[in-house]
Amino acid sequence: MYRVLLVEDDSQIREVIGDYFGRRDKIILDFAEDGERGLSKILNEQYDLILLDVMMPGLDGFELCKIIRRRSDIPVVFLTGKVREEDVLYGYELGADDYIVKPFSLAVLYSKLIAILGRSNTDIIPHKILESGRITIDPVKFEVTVAGEIVDLPPKEYQILKYMMEHPGVAITRKLLLAVAWGDDMYITERVIDNRVKNLRKKLRKEGSRIKTLIGVGYRFD
Repeated sequence: MYRVLLVEDDSQIREVIGDYFGRRDKIILDFAEDGERGLSKILNEQYDLILLDVMMPGLDGFELCKIIRRRSDIPVVFLTGKVREEDVLYGYELGADDYIVKPFSLAVLYSKLIAILGRSNTDIIPHKILESGRITIDPVKFEVTVAGEIVDLPPKEYQILKYMMEHPGVAITRKLLLAVAWGDDMYITERVIDNRVKNLRKKLRKEGSRIKTLIGVGYRFD
């Protein structure tokens, strides 16, 4: 069985695809309602293929594809109403394995995904050591060290630091960090992120100054 994540904000499309795939025996389908929730699941779950809408509030499908491609060669298929040739070409430029335009045939969609999955052999989260300055993260051991000394981080702070180190020099919003660390939990406020980052800075000692605050935006890891 293959695990596929459908990132789609239209509940009717999620339901129709879920019902059709549920009556077949080769794909287990998981869902995310928007790009931020999709990213959280991608970071914390294991999938064989990502099926992406493009036009979503917040983090859109194109931006999410860019993030995925910086991490993995997992198959990505766009499923979208954006039909202009320049949009299709842009999707392929980002590394999409296919670009399917709405409306679509459920049978054809399913067959295309099975064909792509049969050719792929990927891992959404490669096990590679992250190093930046004196900070090192070993994703396999779930271990953070600063200048060779182990730093004890709770899971949420670990996820925040790991995401920042994977995107150096990039402005990262508090909303995105919430999605990375807490996923669908709507009761967590952005203020919690500020407290977690404050703790991170202390634990990283001198290296903590590399986490810059961007007023009105979020943070950047330099």
